[in-house]
Amino acid sequence: MVEKPAFGTSGLRGPADGFDAAIVGAYVTAFLATSCQTAREKTLAIAWDRRASSPAIAARVAAAAQGAGWQTISCGEIPTPALAHFSLGLAIPAIMVTGSHIPARYNGLKFYRPEGELRKADEAPIRDLAEARLIDDWSGAEPHEPVIDDRARKNYRERFLSAFAPDALAGLTLGVFTHSAVGRDDLVAILKALGARCEAFGASDDFVAVDTEAVGAEHLEVMRQALRAHGCDAVVSTDGDGDRPLLLSEYGAQVNGDIIGALAARALGAKTIVTPLTSTSAIEASGWFQTVIRTRIGSPYVIEAMETATGSGIVGFEANGGFLTQTTLTRDGRAISALPTRDALLPIIAVLADAKSRQEPISALVAHLPPRAMRADRLKDVPQVAGQSLVARLAEDEDLRRRLDPALATPAAIDRTDGTRLTLSDGRIVHVRQSGNAPELRCYVEADTNESARETLAAMIARLETLLETLDG
Repeated sequence: MVEKPAFGTSGLRGPADGFDAAIVGAYVTAFLATSCQTAREKTLAIAWDRRASSPAIAARVAAAAQGAGWQTISCGEIPTPALAHFSLGLAIPAIMVTGSHIPARYNGLKFYRPEGELRKADEAPIRDLAEARLIDDWSGAEPHEPVIDDRARKNYRERFLSAFAPDALAGLTLGVFTHSAVGRDDLVAILKALGARCEAFGASDDFVAVDTEAVGAEHLEVMRQALRAHGCDAVVSTDGDGDRPLLLSEYGAQVNGDIIGALAARALGAKTIVTPLTSTSAIEASGWFQTVIRTRIGSPYVIEAMETATGSGIVGFEANGGFLTQTTLTRDGRAISALPTRDALLPIIAVLADAKSRQEPISALVAHLPPRAMRADRLKDVPQVAGQSLVARLAEDEDLRRRLDPALATPAAIDRTDGTRLTLSDGRIVHVRQSGNAPELRCYVEADTNESARETLAAMIARLETLLETLDG
């Protein structure tokens, strides 16, 4: 029996073969009926990533919308933030067919209301109506070959070319790991248009699951080889749908997403930062920002907190590096329009441009922050029930924590805002949570040094795996 798609932290996710005509038809029409009353017109924008399953699912989305009396705009293979930027400008809803960074056998639908990202409160009405509509006959919703409208891609490129000077990246040599990222050609074109010399490598016709929070050793090695071979100042990339950045310094060290976010926020003159509790505590310690607001993990929570924040210069970012702007920002007299959804290109370009402006390498920019190291990894194929049970028990069971690590038995603090976050007496932080959009158990570690963070994380992942096996048995 095929597992049914379900809402997670970033849209509807599940096995790709679960997105049949009935599921897609029920959820698309439920979304249009419950969440899109404020649309300027009955038009739905649609885009998709490079997964083999995505074009067919996108065609089902279009067929369902048209069957419900909506016009559709097929934007083609473009990054999620490019679709969001386009639909927000037209005040119409959008659906992105993407599984983001998760394996190719999965896929998903990310919904955008005319005002922006779907809220957590929107999910239940959509789910309830969709469940009621699953009994309907969707056989008449025939997929079609779309005519691609290129406006969304062009508008997205122009957003950056107007926000940064033509020579903002002049003199930099950048490696671009293109893999199967949906925005790979746009990324190279934009970096070149801003003056950088680019060495693109690693393009793949098959989908490559690149998780910016847990980059595989083989991918890191490919990037480091390219960095050395071409004498690059940095290597950049994104995840599959282009809303999470990946950055390696001139030494080949990966810059964590929350560090990218902090550096980008400083470069863009942000005053208020909204970020989940998994982001580094160096953000507060830096003294760079007037206000730092902490949330649960997931862009919907970041967006909700950004909307209630006051003043100017409001941005958000997550530990995965996805960067959101609530207000228009101004840099060197150039405006950067608000885009309250995760974006990979803005933080990449902002950090690179700041390095060029300061005439400092990426490693020097990172060193401006107080020394606080963050590391994250995951255990794959962990069922939701098993992972959630372990996370809950870690908060309540001292003996279970001791089995994981004696130092965790009596922590200085336990935070259950999102998963179980343990602050140790020596200042290290161990945070365990079940992913909301994939069958994965995630572990985040923060320490004073990279070595301590790496060692602690490696130990935690190994012991968590053993614990799961023991508890299952």
